[in-house]
Amino acid sequence: MNTPQVNSFPWSNDLQASRDLNHREKGGFAFVLGWFEKWRRSENRPPSAEAARVFWKTQIKSKPREAWQLDQWTEAFRWYLGWLAWAEENGTRTMALEERVRTAVNQTGARRGLALATRKVYSGWAGRFARWVGDERATMDSDRARDFLTWLVADQKVSFSTQKQALNALVFFFKEVCGREEVDLQVTMRKTHRRIPTVLNLQEIAALLTHLPENCLLAAKLQYGSGLRMKELLNLRVKDVDLDRLQVTVHEGKGDRDRVTVLPKVVAEELIEWKKRLREIHEADRAANVPGVALPKALSRKWPKAGEDWKWMWLFPGPDLSVDPDSKVRRRHHLHTGVYGNAIRQAAKAAGIEKRVTSHALRHSFATHLLEQGTDIRTLQELLGHSDVSTTMIYTHVAKGLSHCGSPSPLDGIAGHSFATDHHDEKTHRRTAPLQPGPSAVPVPPFQFLAHAE
Repeated sequence: MNTPQVNSFPWSNDLQASRDLNHREKGGFAFVLGWFEKWRRSENRPPSAEAARVFWKTQIKSKPREAWQLDQWTEAFRWYLGWLAWAEENGTRTMALEERVRTAVNQTGARRGLALATRKVYSGWAGRFARWVGDERATMDSDRARDFLTWLVADQKVSFSTQKQALNALVFFFKEVCGREEVDLQVTMRKTHRRIPTVLNLQEIAALLTHLPENCLLAAKLQYGSGLRMKELLNLRVKDVDLDRLQVTVHEGKGDRDRVTVLPKVVAEELIEWKKRLREIHEADRAANVPGVALPKALSRKWPKAGEDWKWMWLFPGPDLSVDPDSKVRRRHHLHTGVYGNAIRQAAKAAGIEKRVTSHALRHSFATHLLEQGTDIRTLQELLGHSDVSTTMIYTHVAKGLSHCGSPSPLDGIAGHSFATDHHDEKTHRRTAPLQPGPSAVPVPPFQFLAHAE
């Protein structure tokens, strides 16, 4: 069975076969041109002299370089541009197989109206498959796709959700890109059991919030207080939060479903001041003639100017303008998922929380704490937006008083016996007193402590 292919570029063999360059020069050329190729792909730019000029300006000249580096890299790009001209004259492909497959899947997905995140996932898996196969003809062979999926399950031992992701991506590739009417890859996926979620107690959440930077603090409070997924949180608009009814409306959540969830009173009070700051950002963007924010799906065609309207403003906007990956328009986007996710992890580390904490732990904690308060499972299912109540039932395994973990340990029943109170240390020949339990924590109702978390 195949193993993953080493990533190479269309010019790699020609560079190594060049008789005008010595071994050291070939290594230097391959380094900077490989750097350029990775940058070009991340920017979705085709191989061209224009892409090389932008790369030189934004990457090479971004900081001081040694004179010998600039000389060598100048020669490398002179060689590359010459190779591009030769390839175009002779009909040689200038993009690797993996990149061509990724581009085809991304463009087809855009025509089918797939979301950008879905297109990235599908094109990524199709590209990995193409690199794994390493041959253009074999890439269109469904038997080779079956081998690839089997390799993922048997050798890579990926999770069940990852298996489904790869399978859906390859089915899309064969049906929509290759034009197959029926695709049956006949793969038996390895089912993995549902994992117990990470749940923070109230003191841990309070400690986490105190270590968050200002641009993420209110967002984290809202995520915990409303039980939102990170994508749902960061995609909120001003219009989605009803301060009078204390409701948050989630549009196009997981499974493209809408739902309404609770808005904590303490967060609603903070949002009043927060919206004043948002209004200043919004008006500054309008004064600077910044294009309006991106709108979902086809609304930008239906209402071209709606993105400039206050009600469509992001509830948690990014600090700077950025280029929209779909439209290539430079505008204000919402807070980046990486920025928010990293802030949560760093805050947990600074707070000394000895658990694997991600932003989703706040949603898990919301669900668990509501169960412990007595919220019924069906109501919780609606608040979380689960299509199946069995998904919500996982929180009964971690909620205090609802799981087997609510049972006392038998060791606690004999804590007063002599072995527990009079321990003899054979190495030091002295008696040591047992550890005494600390004072029990006073329960704090969820959401109330948020007002004092800063």
